[in-house]
Amino acid sequence: MNLPVRPDLVGKQPYGAPQLPEAIQLNVNENPFPPSDALIEDVAKAVAEATATLNRYPDREATGLRSDLAAYLTRATGVPLGLEQLWAANGSNEVLQQVCQAFGGPGRVALGFEPSYSMHPLLAAGTNTGWVAERRAADFTLSAPDAVAAVRKHRPAITFLTTPNNPTGTVIGLDVVRGVCEATDGMVVVDEAYAEFGGIVSAVTLLERFPRLIVSRTMSKAFAGAGLRLGYVAASAEVVDALRLVRLPYHLSALTQAAARAALAHTDELLGTVEAVKAQRDRMVAGIRELGLTVVPTESNFLLFGPWAQPATTWQQLLARGVLVRDVSSGPGLEGWLRVNAGTEAETTAFLQALAHVR
Repeated sequence: MNLPVRPDLVGKQPYGAPQLPEAIQLNVNENPFPPSDALIEDVAKAVAEATATLNRYPDREATGLRSDLAAYLTRATGVPLGLEQLWAANGSNEVLQQVCQAFGGPGRVALGFEPSYSMHPLLAAGTNTGWVAERRAADFTLSAPDAVAAVRKHRPAITFLTTPNNPTGTVIGLDVVRGVCEATDGMVVVDEAYAEFGGIVSAVTLLERFPRLIVSRTMSKAFAGAGLRLGYVAASAEVVDALRLVRLPYHLSALTQAAARAALAHTDELLGTVEAVKAQRDRMVAGIRELGLTVVPTESNFLLFGPWAQPATTWQQLLARGVLVRDVSSGPGLEGWLRVNAGTEAETTAFLQALAHVR
């Protein structure tokens, strides 16, 4: 069928990764630790209570949830935040889509530094926002002078910075964020989806100084809530009001809000898995290097390893041994590289054993 798809979308591929339950899944950067019995019980109770009023629309402003998120981020960063500075949606991707809807659009461009998160250009395309990209250094780092030069060159409406960066695991300093904020009249989005796994100082500490700064976070990773689909941003109250203009009515269901608030009540327990994940990540790093391969320095729950002459073949060989990793080699600047996220101790052992056989 010849559908009248928008010309700028013709030929593009949707975002996605294989989901093969029969394999050890180390390809989508999930936290491998399931919720505790106590958390399951509390989420079930909260969802049951919310179910009793499903005939009514949910709180469209998600005030309770945003208050809880503000309290968490205040505690995590030391920066006092109120609910008026927090906005939440169905995963951080939806919030970033709202950013593109509110501040991008026809005649405006978004800037990214590749290789980076492949959804950023797709979100730009979906909102008819132009996309321009500059390359990171050969070691996948990004310096303040290079970032500032790119902003001055392209004059973007939105600049995306990621730290730790997916898929490389590398981080940027606050000097990069400050430099970009000072060089642009547009919005600056710092994507901190994996911040809890790294030693970074959050860009939240710069919000008071830079009113066009937006800091994005998620409950999918460190909070082990990938199935929850809850992302959020911290920004000025004015930015949050702009996002409210483009959100869909009642975009966060009552069940999602209830489950997320129950999970946030277990913050210490959930974030208690972070050190265990990092330990397995570091074990992977050491094991891969013992095989003579290169690992990009990482401060996330995943790592980039290689390079491989035929990464697709290596990916298939690992899968044949029951381990699913991510082939990112088709991405800009990623030729020859594969990505794997840290799993449980048993999953890490299986990965390292499989890798030793394909070398």
